[in-house]
Amino acid sequence: MKTARSKLLDIVYRFYPRGMDKISRIHVPPGEPVYVDTEEHRRLVEAANRGRAAYPTWEAMIHRLGERYGLQNESLSLVAGASDPAYSARIWLTDNAALSFHVSLLGPYYGIHLPGIPEEEPVAREIAGEIEATYPGYQPIPPELGNEVVPDVDMDGGSMGQATIYVCLFSVVWTWVAP
Repeated sequence: MKTARSKLLDIVYRFYPRGMDKISRIHVPPGEPVYVDTEEHRRLVEAANRGRAAYPTWEAMIHRLGERYGLQNESLSLVAGASDPAYSARIWLTDNAALSFHVSLLGPYYGIHLPGIPEEEPVAREIAGEIEATYPGYQPIPPELGNEVVPDVDMDGGSMGQATIYVCLFSVVWTWVAP
């Protein structure tokens, strides 16, 4: 099944308010709307709560992968109460290169961020197989869509128009692997 740009943007806009900077209440005049008070942010918090409740499934999958690879779980902030939009982990391919993978809590999508080295392909295939077996119906987001900038969403305060679909659906952890 082909992933449509419009469907991905619909998901992004369901969880992130358009045109609103993600800044703290203390920096906004009294009575003005604040990012964390929006319906979109409430939905993001609810998705993160569902992700915490379903965390044992993620944990079992990364445990299986961790038995074969040097794995670093990047989802501990989610467990600690953050409103992350995805589970994330990293597998070290060499001492200096890792790939990251993410399973969105906002829709049936996953992503594998490759560092661009020869060792990545068999590991990426194995990760994709594990994700698809663990999360039936989930599909990857193609780079031509995932790398598209969402012009009217601010992910981290002051970055309006810089977040990509990948970052919105997988968090800024997506950027931690440089291809």
